[in-house]
Amino acid sequence: MARGGNGVESPDRQLRYFVKIAELKSLSRAAEILDLTQSGISRQLSSLEAYVGKPLFLRTGRGVELTDAGKKLLMAAKPAYAGIDEALDTIRDREGVTQGHVRLAVIHTLSYYFMTDVVAEFISQRENVNLSLMGRSSPEVVTLVESGKADIGFVYDSAVDSADLKSTPLFEDEMCVIASRKSDLCGEIDLTTTRLRLVCFPRHYALRRMFQSSGLQPDVAAEAETVDAMLKLVSSQVGICVLPSQIPEKLLVDYDLKKLPIAQPKLRRRVVAITRNDKHLPALVRDLIKVALAKVR
Repeated sequence: MARGGNGVESPDRQLRYFVKIAELKSLSRAAEILDLTQSGISRQLSSLEAYVGKPLFLRTGRGVELTDAGKKLLMAAKPAYAGIDEALDTIRDREGVTQGHVRLAVIHTLSYYFMTDVVAEFISQRENVNLSLMGRSSPEVVTLVESGKADIGFVYDSAVDSADLKSTPLFEDEMCVIASRKSDLCGEIDLTTTRLRLVCFPRHYALRRMFQSSGLQPDVAAEAETVDAMLKLVSSQVGICVLPSQIPEKLLVDYDLKKLPIAQPKLRRRVVAITRNDKHLPALVRDLIKVALAKVR
């Protein structure tokens, strides 16, 4: 719930709002990330401009641009706050960060095998840390991190095409065929010669786009937005699906399904952790990346 912002904040808080508006070049985007209403952040900016005695931004059709006074203030304020935040993180690192909030966005498939272990270990060492886990499609994970609504995302690298994001490579995910145990399919499956009815994610998902990039034109029997829904459809013999080979066997047993390796083409995707590259990473986010990297070594 966005705060109304009816009261006048401290100059320190107003300057932080100013820096965020300058970074995003948009009052509406800054308000959304800072959990303020647009009228509230406008009020705080007006109060700061009144104190400075000069306008700090010019309104444009696409957002806002800094005035000369705004540029001078940003040159002083941005490195100062970056230094303060870095010093605070350094102090917190020495003592060990055991409290705080991390917003994590992850593609659906990873929540079934990799992320469960990462999150369990991360939380077990930091019982007072609140972690929000959002399961989304690859493009949605990227958007959440780009907009600042998620502190970190775990996604396939094929979905990341943004200068605003930094990627940390984790591991290669190899795909396999998932079929009903009642199916006659066995051995390695050649998807270039075997025509199979496919249960798959919608077109904007990275695993769906993987087929097109590999030159495959599958016969799509059904689309589903969650792994559970896909497995239920495959269990009902609507078709087969292609998922990461690390999907737990126990999950497949529950649906009476089996894994089959893919002979051709080799379908692999690299999993990466993504963060915004225009800000100093909070200590908790850095810790989460360290835990994830330790799991793949």
